[in-house]
Amino acid sequence: MSDKKAETQALIDEVLEVYPEKAKADRKKHLGANDGEAGSCITANRKSLPGVMTARGCAYAGSKGVVWGPIKDMVHISHGPVGCGQYSRAGRRNYYTGYTGVNSFGTMNFTSDFQERDIVFGGDKKLATMVDEVEMLFPLAKGLSIQSECPVGLIGDDIEAVAKTKGAEIGKTIVPVRCEGFRGVSQSLGHHIANDTLRDYVLDKSEGKEVATTDYDVAIIGDYNIGGDAWSSRILLDEIGLRVVAQWSGDGTLPELENTPSVKLNLVHCYRSMNYICRHMEEKYGVPWMEYNLFGPTKCEESLRAIAAKFDEKIQAKAEEVIAGYKAQWQAVIDKYRPRLEGKKVMLYVGGLRPRHVIGAYEDLGMEIVGAGYEFGHNDDYSKTVPEVKDATLIYDDVTGYELEAFAEKLKPDLIGAGVKEKYIFQKMGIPFRQMHSWDYSGPYHGFDGFAIFARDMDMTLNNPCWDKLTPPWKSAKAAA
Repeated sequence: MSDKKAETQALIDEVLEVYPEKAKADRKKHLGANDGEAGSCITANRKSLPGVMTARGCAYAGSKGVVWGPIKDMVHISHGPVGCGQYSRAGRRNYYTGYTGVNSFGTMNFTSDFQERDIVFGGDKKLATMVDEVEMLFPLAKGLSIQSECPVGLIGDDIEAVAKTKGAEIGKTIVPVRCEGFRGVSQSLGHHIANDTLRDYVLDKSEGKEVATTDYDVAIIGDYNIGGDAWSSRILLDEIGLRVVAQWSGDGTLPELENTPSVKLNLVHCYRSMNYICRHMEEKYGVPWMEYNLFGPTKCEESLRAIAAKFDEKIQAKAEEVIAGYKAQWQAVIDKYRPRLEGKKVMLYVGGLRPRHVIGAYEDLGMEIVGAGYEFGHNDDYSKTVPEVKDATLIYDDVTGYELEAFAEKLKPDLIGAGVKEKYIFQKMGIPFRQMHSWDYSGPYHGFDGFAIFARDMDMTLNNPCWDKLTPPWKSAKAAA
């Protein structure tokens, strides 16, 4: 074992020392020092320990909040009490075009607003009435999804029967999604459930649909257009000569989803939430897929070349032309911000893909990743992360609130990138923080244009004079000593 890895392991042992033996043994499996061997350093996708503070979400959040919610021309009904629908409404900043309440519905909250009587007598009739009201008030909606909340699964409402009956009556796609929050260990199962319903109620039912195609058709999969990310990515794909026919699902539409099996290549941004539907399309329709990463110029260039390599020489030549055309732009960004950010240490704790995808963008600015982990990652996510971070880097899965704070005190990062649940804790500790789920109300961060915004935001956060007024705990302790 190298000295650095031994040092990281000693840090883990020290932080775990406060736990009872059973909890210590369980949490030890989820923490490790990167050993450079894919898949060997972490255990993931397990139930969180009762009593610890986890940042995970639920299956409903994974389905409605991530996969289905951004599809803009459908009405997404949160079937259950009002809170879940309200909490998941518009919080992720899934940008879209269109007229809200007319032909786009992404920021609206449609809920069956369960009361005690609905728990006792069931909510099927209420749900059927709601579908009628939606059809009357919003006739341009292309379809509906029914996102079931926890009480619906407990009382046994037959949402499938309602969807089948009312769908036939109004002549539109109605998708029942069994994504009750208590299912699975995190929002990750919600992604999988949502993918399965997209397969069964959208793709399978649109088979045989005639679609005008070209040799350069692609679909963007798993980009939820947070802060306009998908638009920024689409610009580059258009510029190298590809035709984006569908976005899954940020700023996406139901007809786009139905057309996707006709594309030549599926481009997967968030592997964790959308790999299931890509594997299905590959197996059933023969559509190949590949991951791509447009965070930072280094990864942008790598991904554009890898994507172009799937097509002919015309696209490959155009990709090189586009890469060369942006070089002066991104080099100016690095020249401006790298001197101000060089050598700064970053800890990341996010969901989906970002703990590995954003590493390159930070490194382009001369910053160092000292810790990385996922809220709801699987083992293959960590296998993909291992090559992106240095040997002996601290890796953590479903890290508890206590552990993350303790690691921050020991590693002394200059910046933490995590979610809104962690944001105010670390800001109060005097540690610069970026909310890396929805870009802290900024963005886009994808593409060469997005890199300029990313660099500006990191500099603005780290070098803000407000931090001179706050003292991190390790500096307070040092002063007291």
